[in-house]
Amino acid sequence: MKIAMVGSGYVGLVSGACFADFGHDVVCIDKDQSKIDRLHDGIMPIYEPGLAELVGTNVKAGRLTFTTNLAEGIAGAAAIFIAVGTPSRRGDGHADLSFVYAVAREVGETLSNDAVVVTKSTVPVGTGDEVERILRESGTSHKFSVVSNPEFLREGAAIGDFKHPDRIVIGAEDEFGREVMREVYRPLFLNQSPILFTSRRSSELIKYAGNAFLATKIMFINEMADLCEKVGADVQDVSRGIGADNRIGPKFLHAGPGYGGSCFPKDTLALLKTAEDYDSPVRIVESVVKANETRKRAMGRKVLDAIGGVETARGKKVALLGLTFKPNTDDMRDSPSIAIAMALHDAGVEVTAYDPEGMEQAAPLMPEVTMMKDPYSAIDGADAVVIVTEWDVFRALDLGRVKELAKVPLLVDLRNIYRPGDVRDAGFTYVSIGRH
Repeated sequence: MKIAMVGSGYVGLVSGACFADFGHDVVCIDKDQSKIDRLHDGIMPIYEPGLAELVGTNVKAGRLTFTTNLAEGIAGAAAIFIAVGTPSRRGDGHADLSFVYAVAREVGETLSNDAVVVTKSTVPVGTGDEVERILRESGTSHKFSVVSNPEFLREGAAIGDFKHPDRIVIGAEDEFGREVMREVYRPLFLNQSPILFTSRRSSELIKYAGNAFLATKIMFINEMADLCEKVGADVQDVSRGIGADNRIGPKFLHAGPGYGGSCFPKDTLALLKTAEDYDSPVRIVESVVKANETRKRAMGRKVLDAIGGVETARGKKVALLGLTFKPNTDDMRDSPSIAIAMALHDAGVEVTAYDPEGMEQAAPLMPEVTMMKDPYSAIDGADAVVIVTEWDVFRALDLGRVKELAKVPLLVDLRNIYRPGDVRDAGFTYVSIGRH
């Protein structure tokens, strides 16, 4: 089957490469000529473990190609996926659907065969209805169906998530759409991956509801961590205790500096706007969004308190280890490190940092931070070392070397990746989240 993937960003490129690896013929389409040129040269526009190798293998096999020409790319495709960005719209927080609708118009004007048009982008309820209207108004004479097929990929583990999904959600309004989508995902039948067929609107809401629920779990355990610090409990024990209940589960119960990335911040906000439009407030999600924004800045204050408070902070130096919102990605969108670095800078603190993959993306977002070549050069002369992102490279730091290099042996662990006793035995003052 030929598949066209319109949009060669994170979702489009990972999905396209995985579909090609299943044996489909895939064309990834993007208007950015420089991106397409780099892909032809084997240069990935994003960092995702295993992606470069997967793309290279399927390009070599002739199953994966790239183009800027949409009409050429979708010709003969049985399924045309729309995988363009839907960022938060400036001013009101609604998802910006201009790219989705622009693709729908161009597809309608150039469609040369019967096809299923699939929204892979994360879109609010009702977007598929509008895409269908745009296609009908384009005057195409070919049979088409508009389907919702949200992605559930975790950055840093996207290829495994795509090939071994918990579920595949397909929102279709007719048998034509369902039939084509069964064929698209037929290679996964061997893995017995469950396919959930729903209405198109239900599918669109599933994506937002799922991300909002996960964001709620994150902020719940973060607030429990704050309570643990007040009452003398250990948040990791609390997390294990409630996570062992199979009605709750252990995932997304790790206390930290707040959530970021390409999904949770914009999707929770878009869900709030949808609820507002339909006069059906989701007050739990409202509280989650507010709590997360407050927490990021609060983590900056936590570091300042650790080095003696705002009054004595000016002129001190803090090393941030990890800048991306999570490990195994170069994604800096809404990363807690941005707010933490700004809080420190506002207090007159000199900030150095190291991240294995994210420094190029981080530099324009935090010009006040000096990027260093490795963790130890960042630590040299620091009054505090702060672990912001739990990259594996930070899990076994040479604490003896850190103590020699740092001006003050103070480790602030915002991800709880060290055992307090081990760090204190090495001669450090140790500050973590929800523990003593």
